[in-house]
Amino acid sequence: MSDHLDASPGPHSGDEQSRTWADHDGYRRRVGFRFVFLLVFAVVIAAIAFVGESLGHSHSSSGATISVTGSGTASGEPNTMSFQVGVQTVAVNAKAALEHNNAKMKALEASLLSNGVTKKNLQTTGLNVYQNTNNRGAVTGYTVQDSLNVTTHDLQKAGALLGAAAKSVGNDIQLSGVTFSISNQSAVLAQARAAAMRNAHTEATQIARGGGTTVGHIVRVTDEENTGSGIVLPFAEAAAKTASSVPIESGSQSVNVQVKVVYSLAS
Repeated sequence: MSDHLDASPGPHSGDEQSRTWADHDGYRRRVGFRFVFLLVFAVVIAAIAFVGESLGHSHSSSGATISVTGSGTASGEPNTMSFQVGVQTVAVNAKAALEHNNAKMKALEASLLSNGVTKKNLQTTGLNVYQNTNNRGAVTGYTVQDSLNVTTHDLQKAGALLGAAAKSVGNDIQLSGVTFSISNQSAVLAQARAAAMRNAHTEATQIARGGGTTVGHIVRVTDEENTGSGIVLPFAEAAAKTASSVPIESGSQSVNVQVKVVYSLAS
């Protein structure tokens, strides 16, 4: 009997190990390929989205703009009256003229305060003392002028206020005029600005339509300085001498606003 060696492959032969490593290496290659594919796919999608967005913007706006100026007006009822009132006195010397003027001004201020004007709404705006001379240059006397700027918010008593002021001074009174205003213009300004913006958009739309395009969004707005149409009423000295209550009509006041608006234009 001779010895026999079994040459059959065992459980850990070289062929089986080679197949195991080959399978593992193929799996890794498949995973790597999928990763690269997904990465490239994500980059392509992002590029398509970017190009689409860019094309959308290029179609919605050409980068061109149009600049227009719109104007708007709104009216409100004045609630404030201001006027300049003062005293002019003449005497043979400066001291007498000034003393006489001081007495008249005290009477004028007392009249104003007793008719609803507050102390903070009285402001001295001018005090002048000068010589009077004849055609030969000789001094014949002295003139003193003193004036106040007065503001009142009680328009119902405005006529009585002016009449009382004139009576307190008599022939020496000086009254330069009367102006009315709106103390708080916020509401009127808001209406005027809204009207100005509507006017600007209308003008821009008409111009754009004529050029074969359309108005886009607002690029810039500049609010120009507004102006109010102040009401000035001249006050005759002759009427002030005898009037007990001066007729006063405040009427209405207009506020004008201009806005400069820049719009984008579609392509």
